[in-house]
Amino acid sequence: METLNKINEARLFRMLAKSSETGAIPGQGLRRLALSAEDKEMRNIFKAWCEEAGLMVKVDDFGNMYGRREGKKNLPPVVLGSHLDSQPEGGRFDGVLGVLLALEVIHSLNDNEVDTERPIEIVNFTNEEGARFEPPMLGSGGIAGVFDEDYVHSRQDHDGFSFLDELKKIGYHGTKENRIKEFYSFVELHIEQGPILEDENKQIGIVEGVQGISWLEVALSGEADHAGPTPMHLRKDALMAAAEIMTQLESKAIQAGVTVTVGKISVSPDTVNCIPGKAVFTIDLRSADDQKRSEAVKEAKSCIREVCQKRGVKVDIEELWDTGKADFDKHITNIIEKNAENLHYSSKRLLSGAGHDAKYVNNLGPTAMIFLPSVNGKSHVPSELTEDDDIVKGANVLYQMALELANE
Repeated sequence: METLNKINEARLFRMLAKSSETGAIPGQGLRRLALSAEDKEMRNIFKAWCEEAGLMVKVDDFGNMYGRREGKKNLPPVVLGSHLDSQPEGGRFDGVLGVLLALEVIHSLNDNEVDTERPIEIVNFTNEEGARFEPPMLGSGGIAGVFDEDYVHSRQDHDGFSFLDELKKIGYHGTKENRIKEFYSFVELHIEQGPILEDENKQIGIVEGVQGISWLEVALSGEADHAGPTPMHLRKDALMAAAEIMTQLESKAIQAGVTVTVGKISVSPDTVNCIPGKAVFTIDLRSADDQKRSEAVKEAKSCIREVCQKRGVKVDIEELWDTGKADFDKHITNIIEKNAENLHYSSKRLLSGAGHDAKYVNNLGPTAMIFLPSVNGKSHVPSELTEDDDIVKGANVLYQMALELANE
């Protein structure tokens, strides 16, 4: 099989550089929150690039953007893509590579005058990160039926702005008819966001599935008092209760073989010499085993209630998000592996610890993911980095794999 580089590296890195300027923050990071002015600017750029590549661009009612390259036959398309939004202090590669490398595949097919049997579509999903509108992956979850239209449109950010109003404000509220309904295969290329590929010196990750994820929000109500006159044994300290809960959850998670993260916490009153009367924090629980994760959620709730009862603190637990493990299509993963081998790239099969749009798209049809190494396993931070050589290898695998699938 011919293994010559089919992509235009200079063009690919020009696109990546332009994306990295749009919403840039110090430290080579990116702040491009969903439906923000920066997101609008990047969407406009992406739309123009798609049109330059001869793609027909459509937008659905969740703001998901599609660019379609027609095939020889009117068959269900091969779909490639990811997302262009970022964390508040995120990196330049998370999601972005999956969209821009897909676009480079289209450009390169055009350059090489290759016609495929099936159409190929690229997609930019809305609000994958969930950094502005919770929960994450609203665009892909909307088309997959995980969230209904009213639910997605009614989500509000921390300033009270609704998803729908902000979608209209940036000019990307499309129609329900434009949702992707049927496809032959979907492949999302993404950075690993973990250390495994780099640690094992593997160039391509073949993702076989995504862990299940549960999010809880815990609100504790005790009594605010003065730090000096209030004896320790008479306190109803919401923050100390939270601290004990967190410590116990960490220990229980290690024993149960799941991961637990407390990513957000707020305290009131937030002063040095006051006992906190209220504490609100989140819990993120993940596992590749849905039963283990379900048991861990039950154990966490039981632990929270026991600690609060002991300390005289009231508690309210809200389930923010719950999504099970996803298993990806074996035919597609085998094709990814075969093309990596043909290109003489080392590879490894693994599970994703992070959620991705592919997780929900998997509900609609055959789906898989390609991972590229993340330097030091870093992601969601400005120091996030995937080396140029690894990006080119990912683009080559995506090109060959897309070409094979589109001709099946």
